[in-house]
Amino acid sequence: MMTTSPASMTVDCDGIEIAADVRGSGPAVLLLHGYPETKAMWREVAESLAVDHTVVAADLRGYGDSAKPRGEHYAKRDMARDQVALMRTLGFERFAVIGHDRGARVGHRMALDHPDAVSALAVLDIVPTLHMFENVDRAMATAYFHWFFLARADGMPEALITADRETWLRSRFTGRRHDGDRLPDAYDEYLRCFDVDTVHASGADYRAAATVDLEHDRADRAAGRTVTCPVLALWGAHSYVGRHFDVLATWRPYAPAVTGRAIDADHYLAEEAPDATAAALREFLGATAVTA
Repeated sequence: MMTTSPASMTVDCDGIEIAADVRGSGPAVLLLHGYPETKAMWREVAESLAVDHTVVAADLRGYGDSAKPRGEHYAKRDMARDQVALMRTLGFERFAVIGHDRGARVGHRMALDHPDAVSALAVLDIVPTLHMFENVDRAMATAYFHWFFLARADGMPEALITADRETWLRSRFTGRRHDGDRLPDAYDEYLRCFDVDTVHASGADYRAAATVDLEHDRADRAAGRTVTCPVLALWGAHSYVGRHFDVLATWRPYAPAVTGRAIDADHYLAEEAPDATAAALREFLGATAVTA
């Protein structure tokens, strides 16, 4: 495959600067990363998708080279609005969204709040936030301890992490790859961007997930509101999600049109198994384009 260099830019999205890399041509696809990553996680998958799509890989608010406002400004509703504004500024009124980890949670909220904009949604290695919080057991609390640690509002997570940011960052990757314990190829880029402002912003992201995001999710459930566009769920066959959930059955009450399958990987599908991940995404995007 011929390597193409993306056009890097920063776009003012209603007062929040969002950094993005854009490459390719054709129907638009927005890629959203997870924690504690940046848009660099998509480099191999983006190259594959850009053969016949315009691929926009963006840094979420609070991460990478995007704006990192202090305070509790990280509801997924607000983070989703940033990305819709980004795509509209780039000239795309309707587009597919592919998200991993935190980015998948932003994508889920975007599909609910902006059904006119999101033509298709792919979520990588998650089940819905509301389901996770309403089904906490010892295994979940152990594997996802950082959800509860980072959600503390007393400043303790920020103080401890900023005292040794590299040790914390490494801990998010070690032990979470099926093919060994090596760090991702983009680790140096993640470390560059994992500054004090990101530590504070990502804590606010997790606090929102445990508070206001749940309020929004419960309001949707009470109203019977679900994702109406086609949804692809991919998960790591060896990840916590893959080992502990019937992923498609868990997603169906939230997204009735969900399909999906496991990838031979742990949590970081796009970096551990980029070819298999890209192939599944290309198949999904091709099918949804035909359906549309």
